[in-house]
Amino acid sequence: MASTDTQTLGEHPDTPFHDLDHYLAIPRVSGLALSPDGTRLVTTVATLNDKGTEYRTALWELDPEGNKQARRITRSAKGEAGAVFAADGNLYFTSARPDPESPDADPVNALWVLPPDGGEASVVLSRAGGVSGLLAAKDAGALFVAASVLAGSTDEDNDEERRKTRQDNKVAAILHTGYPVRYWDADLGPAQPRLFAVDPGAEPEPGKPGTVDAVPEVKLRNLTPDAGNGLREADTVVSPDGKTLYSSFTRPLANADSRTVLVAVDVATGTRRVLLDTEGMSYFPGPVSPDGRTLVVLSESDTTPGQAPRIGLHLLAVPADGDAALRPLAPGWDRWPRPAAWLPDGSALLVTADEDGASPVFRVGVPGTAGADAGPVRLTADSAAYTDVAVAPDGRSAYALRSSYEFPAEAVRIDLSGGGVTRLQAPAGRPAYRGVLERVETTSAAGDRVPGYLALPEGASAGNPAPLLLWIHGGPLGSWNAWTWRWNPWLLVARGYAVLLPDPALSTGYGQDHIQRGWGEWGNAPFLDLMAITDAVVRRPDIDETRTAAMGGSFGGYMANWVAGHTDRFNAIVTHASLWALDQFGPTTDSAQYWLKEMTAEMAAENSPHLHVENIRTPMLVIHGDKDYRVPIGEGLRLWYELLSKSQLAADEKGETEHRFLYFPDENHWILQPQHAKVWYGVVEHFLARNLLDKDIPVPDELGL
Repeated sequence: MASTDTQTLGEHPDTPFHDLDHYLAIPRVSGLALSPDGTRLVTTVATLNDKGTEYRTALWELDPEGNKQARRITRSAKGEAGAVFAADGNLYFTSARPDPESPDADPVNALWVLPPDGGEASVVLSRAGGVSGLLAAKDAGALFVAASVLAGSTDEDNDEERRKTRQDNKVAAILHTGYPVRYWDADLGPAQPRLFAVDPGAEPEPGKPGTVDAVPEVKLRNLTPDAGNGLREADTVVSPDGKTLYSSFTRPLANADSRTVLVAVDVATGTRRVLLDTEGMSYFPGPVSPDGRTLVVLSESDTTPGQAPRIGLHLLAVPADGDAALRPLAPGWDRWPRPAAWLPDGSALLVTADEDGASPVFRVGVPGTAGADAGPVRLTADSAAYTDVAVAPDGRSAYALRSSYEFPAEAVRIDLSGGGVTRLQAPAGRPAYRGVLERVETTSAAGDRVPGYLALPEGASAGNPAPLLLWIHGGPLGSWNAWTWRWNPWLLVARGYAVLLPDPALSTGYGQDHIQRGWGEWGNAPFLDLMAITDAVVRRPDIDETRTAAMGGSFGGYMANWVAGHTDRFNAIVTHASLWALDQFGPTTDSAQYWLKEMTAEMAAENSPHLHVENIRTPMLVIHGDKDYRVPIGEGLRLWYELLSKSQLAADEKGETEHRFLYFPDENHWILQPQHAKVWYGVVEHFLARNLLDKDIPVPDELGL
């Protein structure tokens, strides 16, 4: 795969990847909403503010036919997100921008609406706790919101009063009675998520004059007042007639464990029924069929120390009782599907799934329909990852966001009969890069296939071999198959490095066996796969095997730590948000109940990098954020201390060491603030240049050093 064309304009950098400020300024597209009649398509675009300190989002309308230029339809300093079309064509979204009708009110994330024929957006609903999510019925005028309430609140007025009391008295304390207490980067509680129906409010005063554009008053009706923490991180869908919500629901179990069950909420009464609840299994709702009679269900088995999770796709007849029977959909398919959308006639389902370095769109026929026996049919043939799939009302086309290592997310139209993909006119052009992307693979010593991508700089050759960076993905249940802003290879390719992006054992998209052979043995098959593909790539004449580094974040950081303790083949190691001492990590991560099912204490000891610190003789750059709850800061702190006290590059009598620790007091598992991302890349480049190129590139000035 060759690079895109580039242009040099005046003193501008060759590409945005040659300058971090230009890279950070690349617009970022996410989310896709299609109107019920198929004539309007809306996405969200994040752009850097004038100070370069944060991203602000706006809604943009795209032409589904691909003829008209994309146009921005919202604009504010606070930004807009969560676009959803209602059955009447109104576009709803959330925003914390001030309400022009109530300029003195404290801004919160409120519910806004844009009418189908354009005009100014107006506030539909504002509440003290804000609104976090939207759902609209496809065939009825039913709208729903997800929002949080303080656990002890009796109604909306009482909730507002309690929030004000906590704020006025500067109380942040939270009293917990269950597990978990935090998630990724969020402290959980005292607020709990609820589902609300948006109902008509009071009728206007009879005879009182007003304009025809007045937004009718609405009120919220709490459909799940007794949900507790059951709806935290829930997946929820609505039936086409707006009469039923289907949602995953966390059921607490003994010993701080839990599992996810499937519930149905009757909108008229608020009655909640459990549809699926099986020991050792969790369930998640997919889309409801166009006739409202069938629900797609995704199942995930609990892990055990000897068994990786298994993902299943099913159909459930609804309405259903607690003894409902699931019908398997594509039972022999050895992939992990993500249900996306039904075809309008109900004959098939569109799903995405990781597949050999891509994440295509597949058609899965419903049993009993023509062609269903053929199994899943791949519709998109390119090496790209597809998300946010929506089907046109006529069933001839679908729309999606598509990305790959050649371009960030962009909206496309998919021909469902022939599989052709057309790029729609976009809010911004593709960023150009200089380099070449290749698909590479090797065979491990055990005979297993190890695939990956290799991004090469321009000019890499036998006469000018490039230094190599081995990038190890996180998860570990994932794949290098989509554009990433956090680990973008073209930034380092622009500096002359080759970047290897392998999918070792535990990666998705290659079948259950590829996952299983690394399960519970992180330091075995995944490590050996990584070394095997590195061996294969450094044998190329355009790669300099004497200048290499290994880098990774999360599980990739774990593996970087393991690599450091088991080989000195690399000149440098970069480890971000990494697992270090597995006995310590297990009970302190935000999902201890999941982790402690995955490995026994003996397995954790066999695979823990900290037990090999005395072998480390490679300079390491440790990076960690203090607000990281998935891999708590204690992992980074312990790693740093033990490197300085026990490794073969321990601090000397002057306290000096070749290791480095980049610490972010206010970042989490990811580095989200733009200027911090700039510092991250700047320090990484400094560290790599120092250890691979014998160059002294200054660290970013913002560090004050």
